[in-house]
Amino acid sequence: MIIGLGADHAGYHLKNIVRSYLQQQGITVRDFGTHTDAPCDYPDFALMVANAVAQGECDLGILICGTGVGMSISANKVKGIRAAHAQDPVTARLSRQHNDANVLCMGGRIIGAELAMEIVSAFLNASFTDEERHARRVHKVQMLEKRYTEGETEREPAG
Repeated sequence: MIIGLGADHAGYHLKNIVRSYLQQQGITVRDFGTHTDAPCDYPDFALMVANAVAQGECDLGILICGTGVGMSISANKVKGIRAAHAQDPVTARLSRQHNDANVLCMGGRIIGAELAMEIVSAFLNASFTDEERHARRVHKVQMLEKRYTEGETEREPAG
């Protein structure tokens, strides 16, 4: 498994802790930065990780900014990405099981290192259930994504 990892300055320290944790678990990590705590812009790192996941260069992604919200919003702009903002292990697990999330977003100024490891573990150890109701809903999300990336903007429900 290859995990794409990225953070802005507010998530820099937690990113380094997560990277070490993943490596201790024997997981390959592609660290897209930032590599310093100097101020920088979260969309830049969200885009790099999301593109790597969308293009199949990484199996999953983990993004960390101050709250996790900016990374989630940014990563979800990339076609094929279902980025989930999680502040607890249950949300992280269910995002994979029910929503087929492929990117985890966390807040470096919101959660501590110990909780972050629990969230990461829950995310990585879960997989999509593929139950009909969840598959149907993820398919609808994919149809919305397709509709809006191809320039159609009607307001009726997808598929």
